Amino acid sequence: MEMNEDEKFKGFWRFFKLGVLVENDPGKDFVDVGEGLLVEIAKALKFPVASMLPPEAFTVLRKSFDARKSQKEPKFVYTVEMDVDKLLSLEPRTYDFISSLEPKIGVIEHVPYERTVGDLVNVINDNKKIKHDKVPGENGHSGSLGSHNKPKVAVVGSGPAGLFASLVLAEFGVDVTLIERGQPVEKRGRDIGALVVRKILQSESNFCFGEGGAGTWSDGKLVTRIGRNSGSVLSVMKTLVRFGAPESILVDGKPHLGTDRLIPLLRNFRQHLQEIGVNIRFGTRVDDLIVENGHVVGVNVSDSSGSSQFNSKKLGFDAVVLGVGHSARDVYHTLLSHNVELVPKDFAVGLRVEHPQELINSIQYSKLANEVRSGRGKIPVADYKVVEYVKGEGNGTQFTSQRSCYSFCMCPGGQVVVTSIDPTELCINGMSFSRRASKWANAALAVTVSLEDFSALGFHGPLAGVEFQREFERRAATMGGGNFVVPVQTVKDFMDNTLSATTLPSSSYRLGVKAANLHELFPVHITEALQHSLSTFNQELPGFISHNALLHGVETRTSSPVQIPRNADTFESMSLGGLYPVGEGAGYAGGIVSAAVDGMYAGFALAKRLDLFKGDIESIFGRTQNSGFAKY
Repeated sequence: MEMNEDEKFKGFWRFFKLGVLVENDPGKDFVDVGEGLLVEIAKALKFPVASMLPPEAFTVLRKSFDARKSQKEPKFVYTVEMDVDKLLSLEPRTYDFISSLEPKIGVIEHVPYERTVGDLVNVINDNKKIKHDKVPGENGHSGSLGSHNKPKVAVVGSGPAGLFASLVLAEFGVDVTLIERGQPVEKRGRDIGALVVRKILQSESNFCFGEGGAGTWSDGKLVTRIGRNSGSVLSVMKTLVRFGAPESILVDGKPHLGTDRLIPLLRNFRQHLQEIGVNIRFGTRVDDLIVENGHVVGVNVSDSSGSSQFNSKKLGFDAVVLGVGHSARDVYHTLLSHNVELVPKDFAVGLRVEHPQELINSIQYSKLANEVRSGRGKIPVADYKVVEYVKGEGNGTQFTSQRSCYSFCMCPGGQVVVTSIDPTELCINGMSFSRRASKWANAALAVTVSLEDFSALGFHGPLAGVEFQREFERRAATMGGGNFVVPVQTVKDFMDNTLSATTLPSSSYRLGVKAANLHELFPVHITEALQHSLSTFNQELPGFISHNALLHGVETRTSSPVQIPRNADTFESMSLGGLYPVGEGAGYAGGIVSAAVDGMYAGFALAKRLDLFKGDIESIFGRTQNSGFAKY
């Protein structure tokens, strides 16, 4: 159906998949409209002279780098928005060319008006029902709501879900206490340094626990499967920019921050929360919930900092937002003690593979590999994403359901780090800094596991997945000989099920590695799935199987092993009133952005229950699957 002629001259047009060859582009860090891009815009517009087009009329919405082998030449790929009014005012001769435009989904689309979503602070200021100095909670709510001037809410966990829930609630005028068992990033960094240099593990302040959550000392990826262009994701990204992230994350096709950028960002986030009245309690662990008549009325907390400032305290609240990560296993036991329903869910386990970054650059970019220049060149440090679907057998049992083996949390120019929270268990992950300048590339190679796998090893009940994780973390610790030494095997030896006498390639892991046969780690069906997939990955990325590639064991915490059922609209637990489970630990997110969105939505839902927000969240952010973030 053709558009009405007048409609074409209203609003904006978006051009997708505009490819600019590397030699015609200023490079990965340039996000404005350059000459090479103007040429491609002119082609899409069928305008004869690209140099006559005013760059001011165009805005880059997305920029990514495409080096797929199916492409004749690697190129930067843009999505560009054209402001019709601005273009006509600056270059009236484009009138006939706009008139001839016809929309084609995914190629060129017409946007009748610009729908902008601001950062969360601005969004909330535009949607407040009452001012902070009014008295919320005096509208006949049941329970303890309305028993004091401001509703009091505890937010447990300062990861993305907890931070964004706290921000929303506090901006709406709630008296928020943010409780974090770990330390602020400054102290947490020193604790992590002690672990990496002297092998001293602080059980409450490490790679998993502390300000910002497990994502702080990671790659800081901001990619998500819940809709990069959705209003909720854009608002989260703009909020991160507000607190110090570079504006390029709004345009970059694969945005990431890196630990070095996350640390000052989190300090700025913390300062803002404190300025709007949030009481942040670091070094404070929630040991129990206080429950009366099937409703949470508070929490028992104790000092987890080691300073023995207090033994135990009872704190009263009207509601508790539970935003702990998936490594807070003690919290799952606490929930079970109050008959909170926990449902075991599928996740993935595997090994972390590490290659020389130069090898990955060469595989992905061929002759352009020298343009990487340790993250300072024209093109991004090379990454990869691979997946294979397999069926396997194990211990004489046919596993009929298809399982996938895939790369996860790929860290170009990064390092392998220990994420253990117990010295008898060994778990690893990857991290990198913003420039991704190290000489290694690493990624998890993970195989999906389910209840069938848990029960095959004798693990049953709500925490079967947790016990499954711990089993292999203990096996890995034993294989490494303890003291956080990681068992490793070259990819070539793993494929051949041998241990060669050759010297191991260097590893970025700083606490020590030990040669081991990783076939002794997992059940045979998981090992065979990894072997089969590695063979397939090598076909896609020739050279992936190499004596220079090193497998590290073990990675088990790809996502939460449980989900805490909650109401899809209110975000409240289905089995305990006043409890709002959010984020990765609750089984509703899989990364920084999806966890932040989940915490944000829960904050709005709770603010609505407290009668502080009367609007419709879809009218603000557009349609979003607000209870389906387990799909990430």
